Amino acid sequence: MGSSVRELAGATPATRDRYVDLLRVASLGAVVLGHWLMAAVTPDGVGNLLAVVPALQPLTWLLQVMPVFFFVGGFSHALSYRSLLRKRPERPEGAGGSEDSVYSAFLRARLQRLLRPTMVFVLVWGAAALLVQLLGGGGGLTGVTLRMVTQPLWFIGIYLAMVAFTPPLLKLHERYGWGAFAGLAGAAVAVDVLRFAAGVPYVEFLNFAFVWLAVHQLGFLRADGRIRRPALLAGVGLVTAGALVAFGPYPLSMVGMPGEKVSNMAPPTLALLCHGLWLVGAVELLRAPAARLLERPRVWRTVVAANGVAMTAFLWHLTAMFGVYGAMLALDVELPAPASAAWWAQVPLRITLAAALTAGLVAAFRAFERPVSAPPGAAGATGAGPLAALGATLCLLGVLGLSMVGFGGLLDGRTALLIAIPVSAPAAVAMTLGGWLLVERAGRGAGVRAGIQRP
Repeated sequence: MGSSVRELAGATPATRDRYVDLLRVASLGAVVLGHWLMAAVTPDGVGNLLAVVPALQPLTWLLQVMPVFFFVGGFSHALSYRSLLRKRPERPEGAGGSEDSVYSAFLRARLQRLLRPTMVFVLVWGAAALLVQLLGGGGGLTGVTLRMVTQPLWFIGIYLAMVAFTPPLLKLHERYGWGAFAGLAGAAVAVDVLRFAAGVPYVEFLNFAFVWLAVHQLGFLRADGRIRRPALLAGVGLVTAGALVAFGPYPLSMVGMPGEKVSNMAPPTLALLCHGLWLVGAVELLRAPAARLLERPRVWRTVVAANGVAMTAFLWHLTAMFGVYGAMLALDVELPAPASAAWWAQVPLRITLAAALTAGLVAAFRAFERPVSAPPGAAGATGAGPLAALGATLCLLGVLGLSMVGFGGLLDGRTALLIAIPVSAPAAVAMTLGGWLLVERAGRGAGVRAGIQRP
């Protein structure tokens, strides 16, 4: 792997925006570290350190960095889709299907990179959960693990929606620029007004789309060099988020807290969108010094290597964390009370062990994250785009459903509500797999290659 990383790093074109790659790795790394640190595991269950020590909640204004990842996604998707548009083959007049072909090729390339490692994770954990429950297990920490290990998949579900909506939203961006972002942000404001002032039920779930797509739209603006005043963006976002939390119905924490009546995360709120503005402005202010650092060969090789396994590490990091806690309980190692002096003293050991186990899992599964080149084919047929869109929708619903229901109670038919519809783990897996197959079928003959900057 070392030689391939060195070759990739050495072949990096001068035009590549290396800072975007760094932000992708750093944002996922911060999420992983945050999960490891916030888990307050005892023999009786799993809690949240931020609930035990509420004074730590302001740290989420630095550590809740998912908006940065989605911002980076918008940047990469803009470059990728435009690259495919430039490479599309010329067609005879009246042949049709050109944009369908580009869309289906775009979806296939992006979903392949996301869903290959995800489906391996899902199938491995599904088989393990079935075996555990057939043998009569599934209680205690094992049961908690089976329920919680799929929770980070919500992020992949949201990201799938961003991929699917990239072409129409990119057109809106090219026509209206900041106006397209303002439209999505305004819709998020309207949703929260209807939610908190008018008490309209279920309307808050629309902000899963409006808030995250607005952050994604900032990536389009970054791709076109239109974020020219990052300090102003950061200042407006920070001040507005602070005011919303101080005077509005929004909680201080920018991550979900157990038992809270209102969460800034699930569903997302206007406060989280303003938090995203502050983070995007902040990382843009750091662009110049970071770019100088990334010119160093060793630093850039590290970023390239991390980018090649980032999704695999993200998928398996909770598995590693619960594995460490399970081993400690099995060996009768004392788990101190969360936030006690002994608990803090044990943190470096637990994180080191979780990192080592994650590295082992990455070594086992990293091959599934490697991009697979699509063979050139004939021009895609008319209708490939709608077929790919249907597949992406099924993938989105399946992944989100699985993140909610988990693998606990697999044999008991456990379900969770997804848009008011009960979904079981087997149904969620079937939707994801079926959707992926539809996208693959639509994209195989698209006739364009996806040579793109990774998300």
